[in-house]
Amino acid sequence: MPRTDPSEVDTAILAAARSCVLDFGVRKTTLAEVARRARVSRPTVYRRWADTDSLIAELITREFRSAVSDVIPAGPDARTRIVRGVVEGSRRIRNHEVFVKVFHADADLLLTYIVERLGRTQHEVLELCAAVISAGQADGSVREGDPEQMAMMVLLIVQSSVQSARMIEATLPPDALDEQLTDAVDGFLAPRTR
Repeated sequence: MPRTDPSEVDTAILAAARSCVLDFGVRKTTLAEVARRARVSRPTVYRRWADTDSLIAELITREFRSAVSDVIPAGPDARTRIVRGVVEGSRRIRNHEVFVKVFHADADLLLTYIVERLGRTQHEVLELCAAVISAGQADGSVREGDPEQMAMMVLLIVQSSVQSARMIEATLPPDALDEQLTDAVDGFLAPRTR
C-alpha cells in the first residue's frame, strides 16, 4: 500500500475541518467528525493537532492568508497601496464563507481576539501593515509616527468595520462601508498639514 504524503493528509484534514465549520459552526465541530470526513483515523488528526481549537486556529489562519494573500495592490505610492489593500481585504473577509459563518454562528469565539490578545493572523497583518507604512513614510505619502502603533490603529479600524458590517448594514451598505473605510484609513495615514 503506497504511503500518503503528509501534506496531502494535512490538506484533507483542513478541508474536512472547513466543511464541518460551514455545516455546524466552530463550536459543534469535533475532531471525530473531521477525521470521518477526511477519511483518516482520529489518531492521525491528533498527531497533527492536539485539539479542535488548534485545528480551527490553523484553518482560520490558512483561510485568512488565502483570502488576503495578494491584497496589497500596485499603486502610485505606499499610502494608496495600503488604503486599497485594507479596503479590499475587508471586503474579502466580510464575504468569505468561513468568516461569515464564524461571525454569524460563533461570534463570541472572536471575543478573545478582540479584547484579550492578538492572534497569529493579526500579528501577520500588523507586520505587513507596518512595513507598508514605513515605505509610505519613506516616499512621503504617510505621515510621521511609529509605524507599529499606526499599523495597530489601522488594524483596529478595519477589524471594527469587518466585525460590525452586518449590524450597520442598514446605514452603511457594503459599498458605502468601503467608501467610509477608505476615507477613515486614508485620512488617518495622510501627512498632516500645519
